[in-house]
Amino acid sequence: MANVQIVETSLRDGNQCLWSALGVDTAKTLTIAPALDRVGFKAIDFTTSTHMGVAVRYKKENPWERIRLMARAMPKTPLQFLSTGFRFISWETASPEFMALAFQTLIRNGLRRFALADPMNDADSNVACARMIKSAGGEYVIGALVFTLSPIHDDAHYVARARTLAASPDVDAVYIKDPGGLLTPLRARTLIPAVKAAIGAKPLELHSHCTIGVGELTYMDAPEWGVSAVQCASGAAADGNSNPPSERVAANLRALGHQVEIDDQALAEVGRYFTRLAEAEGLPAGRPQAFDAGYLHHQLPGGTIGTMRRHLAEARVSHLEGAVIEELGRVRQELGWPIVMTPFAQMLITQSVLNVTGRGRYSVIPDEVIRYALGKFGRPNIPIAPEVMDRIESLPRARELRREPGMAPLRELRQRIGPELSDEEFLLRATMPAGQVDAMKAAGPAELTYNPDFAPALALIRELIARRDITYLSVEKDGFKLELRGRLAPAEA
Repeated sequence: MANVQIVETSLRDGNQCLWSALGVDTAKTLTIAPALDRVGFKAIDFTTSTHMGVAVRYKKENPWERIRLMARAMPKTPLQFLSTGFRFISWETASPEFMALAFQTLIRNGLRRFALADPMNDADSNVACARMIKSAGGEYVIGALVFTLSPIHDDAHYVARARTLAASPDVDAVYIKDPGGLLTPLRARTLIPAVKAAIGAKPLELHSHCTIGVGELTYMDAPEWGVSAVQCASGAAADGNSNPPSERVAANLRALGHQVEIDDQALAEVGRYFTRLAEAEGLPAGRPQAFDAGYLHHQLPGGTIGTMRRHLAEARVSHLEGAVIEELGRVRQELGWPIVMTPFAQMLITQSVLNVTGRGRYSVIPDEVIRYALGKFGRPNIPIAPEVMDRIESLPRARELRREPGMAPLRELRQRIGPELSDEEFLLRATMPAGQVDAMKAAGPAELTYNPDFAPALALIRELIARRDITYLSVEKDGFKLELRGRLAPAEA
């Protein structure tokens, strides 16, 4: 029987899948840090450049400061950064020198483990990133084989890329990343042993989701085929579209005879925290999912389902979700079977929404889809459907984007944006609107503590402060009474 480790994913993947990447901030992150560090996780799946952008845009918090504080609060457990190809925050393909600076800055701020998941399964690209990371002092690099179902993604596809990753001295381990939760035990029975044979002594991890109810079952068989670590979320941040729940996975693996060496009391504390957080903030809790064969068609990963629903709701077309998901499967086939992960998941969703809500299919084609068709993100796995490619090629915008220059040289970017800026601020301003970075800086330091038990009371106080028609407030509790008279205003609160 195997000794199986756990990588905790609640702060990154669980937060993204169930809470649209908006469920945690710096205070909520730091509050649970001591318990996370006691559990004995192999690593914490902590952030991506996308989440760093969310911290700036929606939370008005400095993501670099969050990384620094969390790294100091968790000295025993490595924090992981997930990188999806040559991109950082924006969708623009970054230059190698820009990516090298990004990796150097992440490492300097305390990130120790890097997961590399190229959206094209470009193993050579992952190896190039791994070399940059190790040169900058990164401790651990794990290269991803992103799993999907299509006529071209067979075992041979993954074995060839696994060999390339394993041959690199800068890649410490490999993991099968199943963002759609599509890897069944039957499919894994050939895939996992084949990948393990290709990588030899290098460790193999497995990352899946509960989206159609099969990910957790695959975790149970995976150790017998050579998987030494599985990636799980905790409490309300698990299940649903998120990752399998850590407590249940640990208990079931042990019941099957495997060893899982973790602090169960600390793990239970982590689970309770994320459940209390969800209850206090009105966030949805993950629930076990029934099998849904429709996912085998569109393959929408858990991390983008929440984002898609938020965008549909903001556009007031939530009722079209079913039609968009059905359209997504057709669009994916027409575009050459791209893997449904960032940034391709967002492209596919956007095109599908436009096809459903527009005058006709492909009547509007976003720039990012045009760039993809033109090879700006790498060559599609197979040629794009001729009628779609003809439509794209006929667009004046396609001719403009074909001539579009790549990212400016790093020296030129620094001169244009501000040579006096720190690396941290420069990287944000090079990839985000200036106004959003300005608003983050104006907001000042982030809160550092959070208690979910206080959240309802704080929400009530904020609501009362926002009103101008209240002149009397009484709060009573056993042995306590507070009365406030006069118009409530922010300064008086």
